[in-house]
Amino acid sequence: MSWHCTGLRWPQEGPVLGWRKGGATDRAKREAGSTRVSVLVYGKELGFRAGGERHCVGARGNACPLGATVSGRSTGARCPECARLDRAHSVAADTIADDPRTYRVYLAWFGPSMVKVGITAEERGAARLREQGAVVYSWLGRGPLMAARRTEELLRSALGVPDRIPYARKRAVRAALPGAAERVAEVEGLYGRAAALEREGAGWPQSLERLPFEPVDHTGLFGLDGPVEVARVVTGLMDGGVVAGRLVAAAGPDLHLAAADGAVVLDTRLMTGWVLAGADARSGVTAPVIDIGGGGVQDGLF
Repeated sequence: MSWHCTGLRWPQEGPVLGWRKGGATDRAKREAGSTRVSVLVYGKELGFRAGGERHCVGARGNACPLGATVSGRSTGARCPECARLDRAHSVAADTIADDPRTYRVYLAWFGPSMVKVGITAEERGAARLREQGAVVYSWLGRGPLMAARRTEELLRSALGVPDRIPYARKRAVRAALPGAAERVAEVEGLYGRAAALEREGAGWPQSLERLPFEPVDHTGLFGLDGPVEVARVVTGLMDGGVVAGRLVAAAGPDLHLAAADGAVVLDTRLMTGWVLAGADARSGVTAPVIDIGGGGVQDGLF
């Protein structure tokens, strides 16, 4: 029985890689509950080799009924049918209106002039912020789902704040982040503008409780408090493709590695659906990469 990577996860203690037993066979489906994690430590070496074909990871915790194969370049790792099912139950897709849970509205900073607004279930804590690679964040308010959603829309329209920032833009600026004071100041400024909308009664939902400004900085947790080079990005995996090196930092779904042939960033969403075997950490990278040295941003894939 093989183990398939389920991606990078972010408990409070730090990053871990998740694994699930089995593939698309009947036996694998019966054992789908078998999972484990590998704790990631900065400064340690790691390496893996992809083997065989990449299979759909299924949807909502269920195995793909077709056992479909998917592209090695897809960050979603789902066949069209499973992708539709996963999207149909997504709060982010605004397809659920009757969720009774309490939600929080947050402001997240990823780099200079990269601040976004978003919502997450309160029970998840700040896991969503770590999963997105938010370098600094602060809560803005809490309340019912629709109130949180209306506040998100208010900030987007009134203050011109996006609710999405492409991963390519986030990773491209990590090598040259400004100091802590500057990082926090940009979030604080936006928080002040949002609070002014509440005082003015400019469409702020009455059922949303505003929370105090309490910035949290993730540079230490992500390993970004030391030098991080962003030169190349892995664009996909294929049978026999190797990614190996010393782990320097991690943020969102990304691993920053110092490989034998230079620095490389791996979006761990590309690992999902593959059977992975260990590889010598000195093997370097034989998977396809794109050069983004000099602060460029790759197009298309992400």
